[in-house]
Amino acid sequence: MQNLLIVDDEPSICVSLAFALEDEYAIWTATDAETAIETVRAESIDCVLLDLSLGQSSGLKLLSQLKSIRPQITVIMMTAYGTIESSVEAIKAGAYHYLTKPLHVDEVKLLLGKALEFQSLHKRVQVLSEAVRQHQSYAGIIGKSQAMSRVFDLISKVKDIPSSILITGESGTGKELVARAIHFEGNRSEAPFSVINCAAIPESLLESELFGHEKGTFTGAYQSKKGLFERSHGGTVFLDEIGEMPLALQAKLLRVIQDRVVTPLGSYEQKEVDIRIIAATNRQLEEEVAKGTFREDLFYRLNVIPIRTPALRERMEDIAPLLDHFLQRFSLSMGKREKTFTPEAKKWLYAYSYPGNVRELANLVEYAVALSQGERITLEDLPPALIERQQDARERLADRNGVAIPSGITLEEAERRIILHALEQHAGHRRKTADQLGISERGLRQKLKQYFEMDS
Repeated sequence: MQNLLIVDDEPSICVSLAFALEDEYAIWTATDAETAIETVRAESIDCVLLDLSLGQSSGLKLLSQLKSIRPQITVIMMTAYGTIESSVEAIKAGAYHYLTKPLHVDEVKLLLGKALEFQSLHKRVQVLSEAVRQHQSYAGIIGKSQAMSRVFDLISKVKDIPSSILITGESGTGKELVARAIHFEGNRSEAPFSVINCAAIPESLLESELFGHEKGTFTGAYQSKKGLFERSHGGTVFLDEIGEMPLALQAKLLRVIQDRVVTPLGSYEQKEVDIRIIAATNRQLEEEVAKGTFREDLFYRLNVIPIRTPALRERMEDIAPLLDHFLQRFSLSMGKREKTFTPEAKKWLYAYSYPGNVRELANLVEYAVALSQGERITLEDLPPALIERQQDARERLADRNGVAIPSGITLEEAERRIILHALEQHAGHRRKTADQLGISERGLRQKLKQYFEMDS
């Protein structure tokens, strides 16, 4: 039996409706906004019959409050003074339908049945959508592209082995997510997963944090402390931004990897540790080795199994599921109904290059969900600075390639003309075209499919 809340400032109407509907629904009643809010917070209310006028209170205001508490609740408005304006306003605020008094019981029952059937179908769609999202992901990492499939395949192969792993990729590509997936999908999942950012901690503190120290080793060391390696025994240590680690510490880390022992600061006692080390960097460590800022022997010890996280521009087909994922995530966290993007906004989002990768996309969606007013996110709801940045990039690219771009045309059309011009310059050679445009060949193929509907 589903739960129905009747809200009307006239007790007689609450009693009459409760009597008429009590055989089919579990009934709660309220004659004021405060009681209605308390009931929705305390009970699993499925549907609300809500009067538009509650004495000195507004039913529309209460509607918004109930929706903010429970976004999926179904609300049917009631009023003795129905107008087109108030009906439209109620629907915009999230009401399922609108009834005019005097009410007819059969009409109320029919509308309640349809409303709850709609709610049930909506829940099923959400379940199916979540199943699709899960199909497009691995261990919480969203991606259906070939580039991400290769990453997922590597994770599944290495998750149970103790070898050191080096994850490389640009900032914002999800290197820590990959490290977490390796740990929590593997046979060390019940043991600790420890994370430390080598760039965020001063060298003196970093050594103590990793290796631990004995009481009295330095000023402020009032008691002995186990280091991260020792505390993570049996599990995984994720060393983020490993390229920032000072050379002196690199030598000590090398010994941990080779001998599986640590020596706390101020101690001569060696302690055995069973840990898997996963390191990550957005630097080219081979270049750092050549410059002498990173030890060559440590690089080869870490780079036993290399995993590269692709930039978002290299897996443009993942933008759609990522947008869906972040829309749902931020809508839920902010207590809002899940929104959608307008076609114009989607075109911009699919055309943008995302120099900040998935992290930038997530921030962009969070901004849009937080500030947009309607149920659809328009181009005007996206960060103005990003729109301007993309327009400037298009204009610079157009100038560099000698393409005339008339004022007033869309970003999509400008990009289409630039790509077409570059293809003509290189007689259709895609690799040369991609190199000139500064994008990957895969990215170019995606653009060709988007703008020219060509098979690739």
